[in-house]
Amino acid sequence: MNRQALIYYPLLLCLLLVLFAGGLVFGSVHIPLDSVIRILSGNEMERLAWQNIVLQSRLPQVITALMAGASLAVSGLLLQTLFRNPLAGPSILGISDGANLGVATILLYFGGSMNMTAALPFSGYVALIFASLIGAGCVLALIIYFSTKVKSNVMLLIIGIMIGYLASSLISVLNYYASSDRIHAFVMWGLGNFSGVSMHQLPYYGGVAFVGLLMAILLIKPLNALLLGEMYAANLGVKIKRTRILILFCTGLLTAATTAFCGPISFIGLAVPHVARLMLGSSNHKMLLPVTLLSGACFALLCNLLMVLPEMNNMLPLNAVTPMLGAPVIIYVIVNRKNIQYFD
Repeated sequence: MNRQALIYYPLLLCLLLVLFAGGLVFGSVHIPLDSVIRILSGNEMERLAWQNIVLQSRLPQVITALMAGASLAVSGLLLQTLFRNPLAGPSILGISDGANLGVATILLYFGGSMNMTAALPFSGYVALIFASLIGAGCVLALIIYFSTKVKSNVMLLIIGIMIGYLASSLISVLNYYASSDRIHAFVMWGLGNFSGVSMHQLPYYGGVAFVGLLMAILLIKPLNALLLGEMYAANLGVKIKRTRILILFCTGLLTAATTAFCGPISFIGLAVPHVARLMLGSSNHKMLLPVTLLSGACFALLCNLLMVLPEMNNMLPLNAVTPMLGAPVIIYVIVNRKNIQYFD
């Protein structure tokens, strides 16, 4: 491990703590820092509204942002390594589109809002989560199936894109026949949101994210071998087909869970791995994966802060903020692609 990585770890951890604390303090309702500390320490406050805002709204929101940012960033890194394509991201295989189709089926076909799903075995927000997971899981199963039939990663990438187009076309059909209030509910969900996960739901999302991130860490050695190419990796003893399935399952699990709980979130998975590479100047996953994980968490927490409009009672949509930070990174990567060593 080089000295540069050892420098970035404490810096990113400090930045993570600052942004995490900022998410607890800043919001549409002003709460003093000392009051936030007292609430988190378990002291009772005279203003119960402040206590509810911090514990029931802001705390799960910043934890969700942290996990979502880390999950999407790591997913993007794994896919960019697998396909040897710096512009690959979590949504490129159609898994996000599958989750969108599941939610579109609930909101556009069964009802116009989260409260209009009483006809289903699950109601409200839980129905959206299950529908999103089922949609993403079906697409993931198709991708894994085709990965056993297609040897070329490029062909598998094209198949994933085509599956995404099919899911998008079905969503367009549902939109065409849906009423305006149902379309509005689906559009609002599609803007992305870190505040939709409650303290009761947080352990479920956290458990899935932890499993996915742990799998990614265990894949560090085969990922480094894939940097040399599939033939060299196979000569080093890496089982290419099994490794490909594990990477697809890991990224699918992280993407599906994040999309189910937070909605489709753009640019984090695409841009953050490049930021980590530019900081380290290396593609060694022993250093790159932890830095990508921490950078993704910081990126999402920063977006969560930028969503807050000063002196106003509303917030910007998440997917209106992420392109502001992510798009310049992608433009820089495209312009300077020849000067950046991605797969050394």
